[in-house]
Amino acid sequence: MPKKIQARKSSIHGNGVFSLAAIKKGERVIEYKGKRRSHEEVDADDTGDVESGHTFLFTLNDEYVIDANHKGNDARWINHSCDPNCEAMIEEVEGDDRTADKVFIEAVRDIKPGEELTYNYGITLAERHTARLKKIWECRCGSPKCTGTMLQPKR
Repeated sequence: MPKKIQARKSSIHGNGVFSLAAIKKGERVIEYKGKRRSHEEVDADDTGDVESGHTFLFTLNDEYVIDANHKGNDARWINHSCDPNCEAMIEEVEGDDRTADKVFIEAVRDIKPGEELTYNYGITLAERHTARLKKIWECRCGSPKCTGTMLQPKR
């Protein structure tokens, strides 16, 4: 099967992932891979630092996080957008082993060759979303629908 995506420099931020071929709406593009770590483990080191404005962490469930800093693949380079062409889908496996759950990035619309893949990171922080934190987590997606921050509204 020919490779459909490639990681390279992005005009949104740092690296990005781009389609090499047409991707159909609903198509599973890539699995988000990385080491399974507990929330406590991640909170104890600096990979989950909310002050960095950068993360390769993906909340898998109430117990575990996928840490793409360790054993990650190209999915970690997919940038955030307020008007994304993909979404992250969590696939829960049968049984009690929550480390076996997976995350897949799927197209929410048809994607043309050369387009950058994006999804909404859905970042929620426990602390108050101050102007300083919104600046740290600034969104650079360039969409007319851009909210200016990757932080999601508190519910």
